[in-house]
Amino acid sequence: MNDDHADPEHVGGLHHLELYASDLEASLPFWDWLLGELGYETKNEWDGGRSWINGPTYVVLVQAADSDQPFDRRAAGLNHVAFHAASREQVDDLARQVRDREDATLLYEDEHPFAGGYYALYCEDPEGIKVEVVGPED
Repeated sequence: MNDDHADPEHVGGLHHLELYASDLEASLPFWDWLLGELGYETKNEWDGGRSWINGPTYVVLVQAADSDQPFDRRAAGLNHVAFHAASREQVDDLARQVRDREDATLLYEDEHPFAGGYYALYCEDPEGIKVEVVGPED
């Protein structure tokens, strides 16, 4: 299947997500790590961006033309991005790794892993984009 076209078997599913970074070089290591942990593989790389793919869904990260505007998840627009985890153990492992990373911040540490009322990791990428990785029920 060509990744640029819809897959009718995944109606309603996310086709792709495109994120703009004010500092692409600072954001790439985080997204490369996280998406790799979640089963994504590099799809394309070019001067000014990279994309990763997992099944019918891909994520794109590109250098923003206007890098002076900081991301604010509390303003109108995107608040956070959430991914499925394979297991609760994966959520815990990712949380441990986030704690050790200099380019990410674990959010709601005092309530982890039930900050949202269900088992999940909440963290911020280098731009301040909130990322959630949701674990399955027991």
